[in-house]
Amino acid sequence: MLIAKELRNKNIAEYVLYMWQVEDIIRAYRCDLTAIRRDYISRFQLTDEQREDMIDWYGNLIRMLREEGVTESGHIQIIKIVIQQMTELHQQLMQSPKFPFYNSAYYRVLPFIVELRSRGADKQEGEVETCLNLLYGVMMLRLQKKEVTPNTLHAVKEVSTLIGMLSDYYKQDKEEGLKFD
Repeated sequence: MLIAKELRNKNIAEYVLYMWQVEDIIRAYRCDLTAIRRDYISRFQLTDEQREDMIDWYGNLIRMLREEGVTESGHIQIIKIVIQQMTELHQQLMQSPKFPFYNSAYYRVLPFIVELRSRGADKQEGEVETCLNLLYGVMMLRLQKKEVTPNTLHAVKEVSTLIGMLSDYYKQDKEEGLKFD
């Protein structure tokens, strides 16, 4: 909860990846708030107020997962909206002549996006979400201490650069507004 608030303001892509991880944690506990409280939240050094806030936050997320029918897979609407905002900004950056470095980074990443989609990635998801899925997948592999191939690490490096730029532009756009023409 505290991390999510900080990340949302600092780096929108990290926020999305963090929230996907939180969704997976909730699913691992079968959307059982009592189990999350007992076995997960209890691990943190929190004040009583922080603990109650965290319990409320997880409770609200569980409610959203259930109401939106994504207790097994998928993402809650608030995260989908953020990804849509990132996608819209990506499209604006691509259409504007004012952001040649972003365009260049995108064209370095495009072959990886095409390859991911040819390997069975969801063809309905946008390019930004495909990139985020790659980053999340590699993050999960690392957490499981599984090997990541050099080719995948190269793709992650290029994708991280693009998504990092997009996150920086997202923050800049929210704070002061970007001029696209």
